[in-house]
Amino acid sequence: MSLRVLLIDDHTLFRVGLEGLLTSRGIDVVASVNNGKECLALIEELKPDVVLLDMRMPGIDGLGVLKMLREKGLEMPIAMLTTSSEESDLVESLRAGAQGYLLKDMEPDDLVLALRDIVAGKTVVAPDLAPILARAVQGKSDPKKTEHITPFSHLTPRETEILGLLAEGQSNKVIARNLGISDGTVKLHVKAILRKLNVHSRVEAAVMAVEYGLQRSSILPS
Repeated sequence: MSLRVLLIDDHTLFRVGLEGLLTSRGIDVVASVNNGKECLALIEELKPDVVLLDMRMPGIDGLGVLKMLREKGLEMPIAMLTTSSEESDLVESLRAGAQGYLLKDMEPDDLVLALRDIVAGKTVVAPDLAPILARAVQGKSDPKKTEHITPFSHLTPRETEILGLLAEGQSNKVIARNLGISDGTVKLHVKAILRKLNVHSRVEAAVMAVEYGLQRSSILPS
């Protein structure tokens, strides 16, 4: 029996690409929407096996949608699909009732396996986030996050690296080539950087990085 997925993501290209990827692997994408507002009626009507939900969206974000669905009494599995590896996002999602916390740079086949495990009743967290989850469960915080608080403290290591490259004036294409990732992945990271820094353009983010002395040489691992 085909797995039935409802997809919620505000990035049209990513959403369409993911829909094609899932369909090619025998998964039935019953609906694909770009915001949380229109999903409630669809979910109640279509009754998907699992909802795949973006964390960062305008209006109601993924956590807001997750909480809304649970408050309405909808019990089907919901998996977050995100670029965020922040401990707070991971923990809050699981506490709010998510059965999965998956990263957008997962291998396609790993994503499909994760969805099947989630529908089978398992709680699945992206393997890269296992240490973060373990630390949270043990009640330990990352000492690096409690020291030297700056506007960049909430950025992931990858986001910090990309911000350093933005400060050097590099384009998305150049950044993607330098880091060995896709243009689309760079765009997702840049969007997350702008949101976390509360700025509206990559230029503002770059200026802020320069003002705080966040130079690439100071953020790359030794």
